[in-house]
Amino acid sequence: MTTDKITFLLNWQPAPYHIAIFLSQTKGFFKEQGLDMAILEPSNPSDVTELIGSNKVDMGLKAMIHTLAAKARGYPVTSVASLLDEPFTGILYLKNSGITEDFQSLKGKKIGYVGEFGKIQIDELTKHYGMKPGDYTAVRCGMNIAKYIVEGKIDAGVGIECMQQVELEEHLKQKGLPISDVRMLRIDKLACLGCCCFCTILYICNDQFLKENPEKVKKFLIAIKKATDYVLSDPVTAWKEYVNFKPQLDNELSYKQFQRCYAYFSESLFNVHRDWKKVTAYGKRLSILPPDYVANYTNEFLSWAEPEEVSDPLEAQRLMAIHQESCKKEGTFRRLILPV
Repeated sequence: MTTDKITFLLNWQPAPYHIAIFLSQTKGFFKEQGLDMAILEPSNPSDVTELIGSNKVDMGLKAMIHTLAAKARGYPVTSVASLLDEPFTGILYLKNSGITEDFQSLKGKKIGYVGEFGKIQIDELTKHYGMKPGDYTAVRCGMNIAKYIVEGKIDAGVGIECMQQVELEEHLKQKGLPISDVRMLRIDKLACLGCCCFCTILYICNDQFLKENPEKVKKFLIAIKKATDYVLSDPVTAWKEYVNFKPQLDNELSYKQFQRCYAYFSESLFNVHRDWKKVTAYGKRLSILPPDYVANYTNEFLSWAEPEEVSDPLEAQRLMAIHQESCKKEGTFRRLILPV
């Protein structure tokens, strides 16, 4: 038996930043393009690139570092667009944990990570700060980093600012503690990367599916662009429609995560060439990519004009950090306008 459905695998259970995908379905944008989509959820986020790369699923979502490593390991996948651009990612901890801004304060601590690449990143950082991987205890947590910190199972863990950090802030708020007690050692700063692009969330395709269905991929991205534009133009209404379809997200925590994701949404959907160059070099530094590796991304399926890249990415990161702090305090939806 065969089916014309296009299978699309999320990178985890429905989250606030998946809004454009589900609204493309519920508002009929996929149908307008003649597409019949089946949106799937993984039971293990580490399975996503393997399932897509082995042709069991057509399309899905994954971070840039995982997308690069997948193809290097023989799973043919390609990024065709960006969803969430450069969300701040780092080692999250609480003020009373005994951890400070000094990386060496992680000695003797239990550090959580989502999947294997999180551990590879921390292990690599120890070499630059006079430590060894054995100086800390690694704990694989999946997507439960904030939960395990709250429960005391780990002292710190790798997470992103607009998701796990918000979860920890809300926990402290409920206990009457200042949300400023949630701290992050940003990996981009520790590793001197100049961007958090390794954690950019991407729309990826199986290479065979991409080769055989270029028009379907173009139409998929047209629908996603329409939904993204709708979310950015009226986030409050868009959120109400989303949680009507996904009522498990109809809570204060998810809404605040959505507010903090808002500035990271890629408006153009384009893969950023400079980011791919940086993360490919970082992957080689981590020894997860061979020296001659060529980045597996394309913008050829995006049928609108490509925007100019920002002229000063370091300044863009500095301004985004200020912007996100402002959003945290004000609880509003605002985009950061950067000079090109």
